[in-house]
Amino acid sequence: MSTKEIFVPDIGDFSDVDIIEVLVSPGDQVAVDDALITLESDKASMDVPSSGAGTVKEVRVSVGDKVSEGDLILLLEGTGDAEVAALEDTTRTAPPAALDVGETAPAAPPPAASGVSFDRVHASPSVRRVARERGIDLNQLSGSGRKGRITRQDVEQFAQGGQATAAAAPTTTPAGIPAGIPAVPAVDFTKFGEVETQALSKIKRLTGVNLSRAWLNVPHVTHHDETDITDVESFRKSLKAEAEKMGVRVTLLSFFMKACAATLKSFPTFNASLDPGGENLVLKKYCHIGIAVDTPNGLVVPVVRDVDQKGLYDLSAELAEISVKARDKKLKPGDMQGGSFTISSLGGIGGTAFTPIVNAPEVAILGLTRSQMKPVWNGSEFVPRLMQPMSLSYDHRVIDGAQAARFVKHLGALMNDIRLLLT
Repeated sequence: MSTKEIFVPDIGDFSDVDIIEVLVSPGDQVAVDDALITLESDKASMDVPSSGAGTVKEVRVSVGDKVSEGDLILLLEGTGDAEVAALEDTTRTAPPAALDVGETAPAAPPPAASGVSFDRVHASPSVRRVARERGIDLNQLSGSGRKGRITRQDVEQFAQGGQATAAAAPTTTPAGIPAGIPAVPAVDFTKFGEVETQALSKIKRLTGVNLSRAWLNVPHVTHHDETDITDVESFRKSLKAEAEKMGVRVTLLSFFMKACAATLKSFPTFNASLDPGGENLVLKKYCHIGIAVDTPNGLVVPVVRDVDQKGLYDLSAELAEISVKARDKKLKPGDMQGGSFTISSLGGIGGTAFTPIVNAPEVAILGLTRSQMKPVWNGSEFVPRLMQPMSLSYDHRVIDGAQAARFVKHLGALMNDIRLLLT
């Protein structure tokens, strides 16, 4: 039996990253790609997977330590190839955990990932990982596995409200109504017919945590309007030949990014965030715009920085680049942080309006759907004009309805007259 040293792998442009959780202890058996420790940097967390399989002999790191690429994590007593294969088959209950540099990371750790220890919990690393992703405190669960081991099924059942301890039971109001948010009861759908269970991708699970947090904390209101983009679209098409020489494709989204950057300067409270106490508004002097990108694994929001300082061709090239990186799962946590405003465009798919969820701690998000040719009255007759729907969701603690209406009107005016956008 040989001893193998397990080191911190390539974690991108990060160094001296905090360890927020150590997932294994001496004597634990791990398989290749099982998570060993959890790192956190700039509010993005990532699991470090094992590059070997065997029994943990000695752990060389602790919670609170700072590590970089090449630092020693632990010593692993390896086994023969046949035993390694058997170990991986028996310990892996979920797809292998790769370093989360190509997936969306939560803006802040889920509730169970901050200040809660799983040291005394009898569960495999993969189950611990799922619990952290779902924001579940494993200390509240009783395991159904051998010797009380918590299984992934236990975690999923708890997430659906099917298991709770007395300590976690909801309190009631004087009228006997459960306080807080009642859990959706678990339902055995097999009683009604044939079913198939499909695991959500990690991106969708993490996105679900972020969206739920934003929806519960931000009082949302959505303002809908439309603007005439006939001239802008005509100008965009006139750039096609020149853009092709530069190897880029100019899209309408690039124009909206420039228009949003200009509008955010005129309405700085939209380019802001509430402080944690909710008593001060942090006004941002930079303009970094997040762009929602649809991928086969779920929605991610990479950030384009300094939009106000870039031209249409530069923005078009960057949009193409981040879209490819998003679909190829090559985005790093830093690529999805620092946004001050977000645009979510469904124009390539369809729709007339929708209510996008604010990407907290931002205070506003713009939703775009498909433009349509409509008859517009010009004072003497109806003329065909290309009209673009706009849906602005905003945090009503910061922005009131009149401000939102003025913001959208200003944005629409810029998109209506290309001369205003270029000045």
